Amino acid sequence: MRTHTIVTGMIGVAVITVAAWLFVFRVLPAHAPAESSTTGHEDLISVSTPAANDAVTSPLTVTGEARGNWYFEASFPVRVLDANGTVLAAVPVQAQGEWMTENFVPFHTTLEFESPTTKTGTIVFQKDNPSGLPEFDDEIRIPVRFK
Repeated sequence: MRTHTIVTGMIGVAVITVAAWLFVFRVLPAHAPAESSTTGHEDLISVSTPAANDAVTSPLTVTGEARGNWYFEASFPVRVLDANGTVLAAVPVQAQGEWMTENFVPFHTTLEFESPTTKTGTIVFQKDNPSGLPEFDDEIRIPVRFK
């Protein structure tokens, strides 16, 4: 009898999780992925720092706000790349408020990385896409200069 109760509870949690996921990803329309662009996403994500072509060093603090559907489980990935596409740092950015919303939710995090071998690079803010389906992929790229 106890096993039956545990299994029923696990199924209930799975159903609620799937329902929440469907709600979040169907509330706002899907957008095509950006191609190295910092425009066209103002309705989804706004990066306050760094600005395009800023001179940056480690540790690098990134701040801004993103709509709730940019997050999954209150986070999304951000990466620092050098000009060759080498990943210098990658961390999940945590929402600084309730992320199950259509509204903008603030974020901030700090990335630490070794001195790059290139003079320029890119900060990539990637929409979290737990489904793995390409139609839900999206990102913005902010070009930066390394000090």
